[in-house]
Amino acid sequence: MRTAIVTGGAQGIGKGIVEHLLADGWRVVAIDSDAEAISDLAGELPVTELLAVRADVGSESQVAKAFDRLKAWNEKAGEPAGIDLLVSNAGLADPVSGPIEELDLKRWRQWQDSHVTGAFLMVRAAVPLLRMRKGAIVLMASTRALQSEPECEAYATAKGGLCAMAHALAISLGPDIRVNAILPGWIETGPWQKAAKRIEAKHRPIDRKQHPAGRVGTPRDIAATVAFLASEGAGFITGQQFVVDGGMTRKMIYAD
Repeated sequence: MRTAIVTGGAQGIGKGIVEHLLADGWRVVAIDSDAEAISDLAGELPVTELLAVRADVGSESQVAKAFDRLKAWNEKAGEPAGIDLLVSNAGLADPVSGPIEELDLKRWRQWQDSHVTGAFLMVRAAVPLLRMRKGAIVLMASTRALQSEPECEAYATAKGGLCAMAHALAISLGPDIRVNAILPGWIETGPWQKAAKRIEAKHRPIDRKQHPAGRVGTPRDIAATVAFLASEGAGFITGQQFVVDGGMTRKMIYAD
């Protein structure tokens, strides 16, 4: 069976990816730093094909322990060594860091560590396992790597770094491992949060009209793109950035 690791996998876009891959017959390791969300995920998806692991991807020691659990899980199931896919999706979701002149170094590093350092640690640990199966890596960036609102410098910088990491890794790891980045736009994650934070999606007509596709995105849209990039059909695609935003970043907006 194909095996995937999804970080930030217990909520939001990550949870949507985990659900999609399980439904498509994958074995999935979902890693998340939120213990409550991990517990909810394991309770909602009580299948042997899911391993839910609480870990902070920005911690070198916790990443190592998570991979130890993966290897033991594969061995117990009689699965061959290696993995087929790493989706590095974890990171602080709030894009607003405040005025740059008031942003202290510790808070700046929180965004960089959760997104970029976390991706580095996961990729470094996963590469030997991915090489065994000629697998793929997907780094979750954002359309905020391409355009911005005020006071989002820390988040935009981290997401831009992931785009650069994707093409650099594609050159270094090819042809054994393909690496691509997905840049989600407005994705409604309310119904995919942990139980205590779950909310119903409510969008105004103006919210939908901002998107040429006519609606706000969902984690399923990103999950479908991940599944394609992990498939044989994407075997000639590496080092690329895929904007999945319903066309929102292509629409010119003028103030009335």
